Amino acid sequence: MFTLFLYSTAFILLAVSWKRSREKTRAALRKAWGSCLGVLPLFLGILLCMGLLLAFVDESVIRQTVGRESGFLGVVLSGIIGSVTLIPAFAAYPAAAELLRVTGGYAQITMLITSLMLVGVATLPLECRFFGVRAAV
Repeated sequence: MFTLFLYSTAFILLAVSWKRSREKTRAALRKAWGSCLGVLPLFLGILLCMGLLLAFVDESVIRQTVGRESGFLGVVLSGIIGSVTLIPAFAAYPAAAELLRVTGGYAQITMLITSLMLVGVATLPLECRFFGVRAAV
């Protein structure tokens, strides 16, 4: 129901925008389509990797490694995996939802998502260059 509300609101606001300025709305839609096409390969690649991981690695292995049964060691391992992996948020959340469905480990997946979104090993050099070493650390 909430999804229907969001789509309806977006459609209504798009219609209002179209009525006010067709040129600006058309330009915004073109820009949005370009952004979508730019993000699509990365998103599909990550979903493909998740699909391959779930297809070739037994669910019991994933559960023992980063699932509810893994305990504190699984939380630490999830933090390490998240800190060395570079996945954008729009792809990390669906992947985490699928891992949560498989593993049921809320603490482990929370740590994974948190460490993915924070500065990690993969992004530290970039963060240091833009924000300085002190701010990045």
